[in-house]
Amino acid sequence: MGLYRFTPPSSGRMGTLWTLAPIRGAALLEFGCMGHLLYSHSLLDRAGVPVSCSLYSTHLDETDIALGRTDRLDEALDVIIRKDGHHVVFLLPSSIPQIIGVDLASLCQGLREKYPEALLIPFGHGSLDATQPQGVRGALLRLAESLAGRPGQTTRVDAAGAGVAPAGGRAGGRAGGRAAGQAEPLSFNIIGSCADLFRFKADAQELERIMTGAFGMTPLCVMTSDCSVEQIRHMSNARVNLVIRHEGEAAARCLHKRFGTAFVIGRPYGAPATTRWIRQVAQASGLPVDERFLARENEESQTLSARLAPVFSHLANKSPRAVRLSIGGHIDVVKGILAFADEELGGSRGLCWCDDPEMGTEGLPFLTEDAWSQEVVRHRAGLLMASGEALSLRDRGAETSQRLRGLQIANPDLRWRVNPYEPPFLGFRGALNLLDFWLNAGLAYEHDTRNEWDERDEWDGRDGRDEPSGQNRRDGRDGQNRRDGRDERDERSGRDGRDGKGPSSSDTTESEDGAL
Repeated sequence: MGLYRFTPPSSGRMGTLWTLAPIRGAALLEFGCMGHLLYSHSLLDRAGVPVSCSLYSTHLDETDIALGRTDRLDEALDVIIRKDGHHVVFLLPSSIPQIIGVDLASLCQGLREKYPEALLIPFGHGSLDATQPQGVRGALLRLAESLAGRPGQTTRVDAAGAGVAPAGGRAGGRAGGRAAGQAEPLSFNIIGSCADLFRFKADAQELERIMTGAFGMTPLCVMTSDCSVEQIRHMSNARVNLVIRHEGEAAARCLHKRFGTAFVIGRPYGAPATTRWIRQVAQASGLPVDERFLARENEESQTLSARLAPVFSHLANKSPRAVRLSIGGHIDVVKGILAFADEELGGSRGLCWCDDPEMGTEGLPFLTEDAWSQEVVRHRAGLLMASGEALSLRDRGAETSQRLRGLQIANPDLRWRVNPYEPPFLGFRGALNLLDFWLNAGLAYEHDTRNEWDERDEWDGRDGRDEPSGQNRRDGRDGQNRRDGRDERDERSGRDGRDGKGPSSSDTTESEDGAL
């Protein structure tokens, strides 16, 4: 593993964990060493992820690894199933099974005969070369294959192993208690709302609000940021599946093949894109749109957009760098925001990149930490929308107005996220949030007289140095750098100014007040 200034790229194991941790009514057992889940649980807590899944670890030691022992897995399952009474257990791999050659899926197959009362689901992508998007994609697909449409457990097992009647109701209850496969015409699923995305809660809530207002539909399963095992089992009852990231497409196609559920793929940023997305949902679901709701939402967004259009036009003509947008993060997020920005800002694009090595293109390349960190430091002008790490690197030593020109849209994050009611980026209200940021960030740039940037420095790398035009200015005055009101230039006479004598009259080119 190489050296990183911040955190190393998330692995497939972390992508799987971030996907499974919020699911209620299940247990997660990691086949790994002690301490793995302690760090992961702390990371999830900082990100505001509700860890509803009960987390366990086999606590392998060096002897288990050296001898390739797997008996700790059986011992842990006995506690989880027979003592704690869990009926669904997710088996999370780590790099250890890959190193010692343990086939977790085969072990699980043998253990199913010993624990017939429980559903054991092994997950993959635990190898060292697996990426986070691969882990997310694999976890969503495995859930759709193994849980969706599967009948629930009719009995649970107490500590002594005796059968006990179910303790009332379905967890979450969004499916209304219907049997799997029985249609619920006014319900939908969201696929791909996972905890690895920034503002995943707010974006999912905005889509729920739009679906309720436009169609009168209620969410059946928000997979996986706000769902239970029972809700995943009843996903087949939904009228339509909303796929909000490309990693969820395989799961949606699996559900379409198994149950015939229609699906719509896309992340709607901005009012025009959201309106088109709603029309696509209407076509897929066969339901009419509430035109009054749609008109009301569009009117609010269009009114604000019309008010701000002259301001953005002024900034684009007078201070082009004020509306030059640089953005990096999840490829679906970056593409959606860029399309909305092209419609509203009318400015040029700066540095744009994605964080998935498999999805990089010529226009939107994948950049390593070393690559994007160099560009972010060299180019401080314009608007920056990226991860918390990129913003912190750009803001080091920067003026307050420069910090106002950054907005976090991606992870990794450097802050605690405890507020569950942050504004979204998706949908109609997300459009208002983005417009508000672009407006104030652009005005902050224009009003910052201490940052007169050389227009010759372009993002294409021809210059590579973000130097202010003219002389360096620190206190708002033109001319050379002054710290205590004295001219600190090296004098031509050889004196360095530290002997208490000022420069000779022949060397003096400025007036007493320091102006040129």
